[in-house]
Amino acid sequence: MYRTHTCGELRLADAGKTVTLAGWVQRSRAMGGLTFVDLRDRYGITQLSFNAERDKALCDQANALGREYVVEATGTVKERESKNKNIPTGEVELIITALKVLNSAKTPPFTIEEETDGGDDLRMKYRYLDLRRANVRKNFELRHRMAIETRNYLSAQHFLEVETPVLIKSTPEGARDFVVPSRMNNGEFYALPQSPQTFKQLLMVAGFDRYFQIVKCFRDEDLRADRQPEFTQIDCEMAFVEQEDILRMFEGLAKHLFQSVLGKEFTAPFPRMTFVEAMRNYGCDKPDLRFGMRFQELNDLAKDRGFKVFDEAELVVGINAEGCANWSRKQTDALIDFVKRPQIGATGIVFVKWTEEGLKSTVDKFYSPEQLQQWAERCGMKQGDLLCIMAGKADRTRKQLNELRLHLGDLCNLRDPWTFTPLWVVDFPLLEQDEESGRWHAMHHPFTAPKPEDAQKLFDQKDLGSVRANAYDLVINGTEIGGGSIRIHERAMQEAMFRVLGFSDEDARYKFGFLMDAFEFGAPPHGGAAFGFDRWVSLFGGRSDIREFIAFPKNNAGRDTMIDAPSRIDAEQLKELGLATKG
Repeated sequence: MYRTHTCGELRLADAGKTVTLAGWVQRSRAMGGLTFVDLRDRYGITQLSFNAERDKALCDQANALGREYVVEATGTVKERESKNKNIPTGEVELIITALKVLNSAKTPPFTIEEETDGGDDLRMKYRYLDLRRANVRKNFELRHRMAIETRNYLSAQHFLEVETPVLIKSTPEGARDFVVPSRMNNGEFYALPQSPQTFKQLLMVAGFDRYFQIVKCFRDEDLRADRQPEFTQIDCEMAFVEQEDILRMFEGLAKHLFQSVLGKEFTAPFPRMTFVEAMRNYGCDKPDLRFGMRFQELNDLAKDRGFKVFDEAELVVGINAEGCANWSRKQTDALIDFVKRPQIGATGIVFVKWTEEGLKSTVDKFYSPEQLQQWAERCGMKQGDLLCIMAGKADRTRKQLNELRLHLGDLCNLRDPWTFTPLWVVDFPLLEQDEESGRWHAMHHPFTAPKPEDAQKLFDQKDLGSVRANAYDLVINGTEIGGGSIRIHERAMQEAMFRVLGFSDEDARYKFGFLMDAFEFGAPPHGGAAFGFDRWVSLFGGRSDIREFIAFPKNNAGRDTMIDAPSRIDAEQLKELGLATKG
């Protein structure tokens, strides 16, 4: 045994004990005839003490240690004269009587400290070193705890954890599949699952009633801070349920995680908002409700007054930034520059300030003080506030104003990561139409059922844009944590859905015949949800970058720079798989 205790375990009550520790050298300090070494493992740090007068050879050995050397140290626990209140072991030290180097180490390319000098690329290349940092390790302690608590809650609700296949059939709809060539079936390919969707529905047909899985999923899509090519989701399905049953069940999961992991109690039901309300009032389907700035439409008060920008706009809409009337011209110009960026594409902002002198606007010559007062009243302005107005095509303008709203929330420090505002968004459109091709696409996926009162429109293929999905998303702090729907469970309805999506009968049978066949053997009404586990953990960890909560993540180019993947394979492997590469 290399150790009797961990480096985070010893306390004053252990004084006088002879113990053995093992770990990594965090740092060492030579002070005359004394040398102190901080020894670190997963559990904490303990100070090792060496005295040249007592044992010069041992002290010389300690002075030769480099950072990240792996050592075994034996000694007697003693109360420290100079205590360190910042660590749990700070009242004791170990007077060393024996020291053994288990492995030497090269000087690491960055400091193994909470505040490291390593950039993102360097830390990802040496991720095994980055994971030694205490604050990074805590991210995975959080992830572990959330996984355990998720399993505890779902198991108590009679869910069965069932593993579904990782090598499946490619049926690309939406994001691209990762494909895997089959050696035994030359010229044919598996796909890695974007979700276990069809398998969990088949488990409901099989009578499993309640299924869950904390499962790896794969999507070949462009990456950003909250996306990875492989990600983990809490995947769930229930039989004999309606939407209300599912919302109650998974609101219960969310409340359980908040209470058990963060100690935050939510007693009231989570608020609900329809998709239409979310888009009208916040310009997005995942509004951040930690702060206000609800949209206020001003068409009737601002159009037809001679100001061309407003007169020609489909929508004139504003938000009230409370307490920002004292912002300088430089600050408001910076807001205009922000919305003019290509990612947002707006042409500008009209401002109204309510100062001690009254209401002042950048369009004063077109509007009287009385008219500006009407704007202020509608938008809930008071003295000291700043009204920001945008105009243009309705949908586009709402999305642009949403970006401005979130930016103002950041600038005004209104998005506290430790304040949580959960929200259910419901009644999404079932379908969305591509403007160029005119083709209809499923907004969620093709297995989502329409609201019962809208179902006939699917069979008639009339007024498809008004068909509402029996679907729901859980949004927390402006992040879509996950969502789901009541599923189609009858063959005729599923066939009608595929026809609307442009599938030929032959194509639908080839891709999903197994599922439609299963529906003819007594498929119960069912529905479920899937939650982005990486996103949920990062939210509870107060961060927006999910890579900090994934042990070995990919970079924004989809590469693992540590193992240098993806990589080429040799000619013999290609031949065996019946493949050839170009270039």
